[in-house]
Amino acid sequence: MPVIEELIRTEEDGTISFGNYKLGTKSKLQDFEHKGDLYKVKTFYEITKLERNGMFVYESVPGTSVENFAVSNDGVDFKVESDKDAQLTIQLAEDTLYEVYVDESAVGSMRTNMSGKLSVSVELNEGMPVAVKIRKR
Repeated sequence: MPVIEELIRTEEDGTISFGNYKLGTKSKLQDFEHKGDLYKVKTFYEITKLERNGMFVYESVPGTSVENFAVSNDGVDFKVESDKDAQLTIQLAEDTLYEVYVDESAVGSMRTNMSGKLSVSVELNEGMPVAVKIRKR
């Protein structure tokens, strides 16, 4: 999976891809319109962060590249890549139980906090994207 050179883009399937963990300096792009919403991405080797309409959506430490990011009423799906293991924080429904899958393997149930954030650690290797699926239980 290549890094996202344009920082954020819309894919043919209607999902979005964003992030570039290979950047040495912080880069950002704001006011990216997708399905009536405005997105802002900040990314480089230390962190990748996505906001929709000024609200938190996704953050990774260190930085990552994310492809085919899709949010539904049941959860979220995406592929993530980096050259280091990453801590991902994703905005979902508040105080809700979710099942987390990494490359189709269930890694456990997790409950979002009162602000709706869920954090998960993912083992990553450069050039080997990992599929993450989070579903409401």
